[in-house]
Amino acid sequence: MSDVATAGSTKGAATRESAEPERAELRLERHRVELTGYCYRMLGSAFEAEDAVQETMVRAWRALDRFEGRSSLRSWLYRIATNVCLDMLGGSRRRARPMDLSSPSGAENPPGPALPETAWVEPMPSGRILPGGDPAETAVTRESVRLAFVAALQHLPPRQRAVLILREVLAWRASEAAELLGTTVASVNSALQRARATLASAEITVGEIAAHGSTDSMDEEQRALLARYVSAFESYDLDALTAVLHDDATLSMPPYELWLRGHADIRAWLTGHGAGCRGSRLIPVTANGCQAFGQYRPDPDGGFSPWALQVVEVSGGRITALNAFLDTARLFPLFGLPARLAAR
Repeated sequence: MSDVATAGSTKGAATRESAEPERAELRLERHRVELTGYCYRMLGSAFEAEDAVQETMVRAWRALDRFEGRSSLRSWLYRIATNVCLDMLGGSRRRARPMDLSSPSGAENPPGPALPETAWVEPMPSGRILPGGDPAETAVTRESVRLAFVAALQHLPPRQRAVLILREVLAWRASEAAELLGTTVASVNSALQRARATLASAEITVGEIAAHGSTDSMDEEQRALLARYVSAFESYDLDALTAVLHDDATLSMPPYELWLRGHADIRAWLTGHGAGCRGSRLIPVTANGCQAFGQYRPDPDGGFSPWALQVVEVSGGRITALNAFLDTARLFPLFGLPARLAAR
């Protein structure tokens, strides 16, 4: 063989070898969004979910040469992700929403002490957990990452949580879930029944979550409703604002346990303890399959400073929940929101 041919052969082999890790990485990355959604439902935290997926990818990468293809790559990754999540959940307290911890408060009450970030179910950018593709599949996925459903999952022991997500949300067969969890079909079915009973006692089911949410992409009516909300909030027109709220709408403000229900208390809060929101600006983003906004309050030194990430839930042509997450130092970078806004 000539030197030229030998060099060409060597170069080709080197190219193939260098391409192999790249192809393997692409195969793993193809599953990142759905794995992030799975870990988010398991953990209730955007940041812990991303850490769990990164750990899953690292473990998978290190073991890829030993993956023998006895199951699909997707099933193998889910097995790794489940083990990572179960390890992370060992001994941890469950995350919640303010309405899971106390009864609604009166608007005259101050917010009280802030609880640590580990107490709360956190919002997650929709693009990190909602895969594109089939609209019907995306609609089902959107409902299963809504804040109420993710919070409901936290009522379950970790392994029941995994079973419910695999069977009810991801539509895995009982035999597939049993193989992933290293248990029997009978154990999976028993865990699923117990998980359903626990959620039923909390007055929530997978079906009810889907029924109370929008299963379609945002339509013109919903866009118009949200535009009215933005206009009313930015102009601080409380008549117009309460007109777009459901009669039993809620306002919550993690990291505070306090939450409010109904027009009268929400309006009283916005003219009392929350009066500093007057003159705010809202920047649209999406979270948990819902419309969300970065809220910036006027800064005495000029411009606007971050105040809250609002996740706005809509049902039946009205806004049913305003979830205002105040941990802007962590959440605004996650959602790609600017550190501050200049004056108009």
